[in-house]
Amino acid sequence: MVLLDTVFDLLSNERRRFTLYYLKEQDGPVSVDELVATIAEWEDNPPRDFAEDGLERLEITLEHQHLPKSAEVDFIEYRPEEGIIQTKGIPPEVGALVTLARIIEQPAND
Repeated sequence: MVLLDTVFDLLSNERRRFTLYYLKEQDGPVSVDELVATIAEWEDNPPRDFAEDGLERLEITLEHQHLPKSAEVDFIEYRPEEGIIQTKGIPPEVGALVTLARIIEQPAND
């Protein structure tokens, strides 16, 4: 059972929200590289040149902080050794919260 506090904790950080938004749209595993590119694009509004070191810092932050934190819930699987993350059966209540948050926030590349 997913506790409401846990879901709100995931939604309390922009990068974890963006991760949830993107994963919810996908039908299977997503590479960390693909996720990094998407989050960089969504964070970069209005668009500017996102330097290589910025992408590297984003990837490190995701891999060491946000993805492991996200995977603490039963419906997110993060396999760092393979560089992939995916959702597995998001509970409908959580899916509704993620959808509502995305509608409110409207990340850049819709």
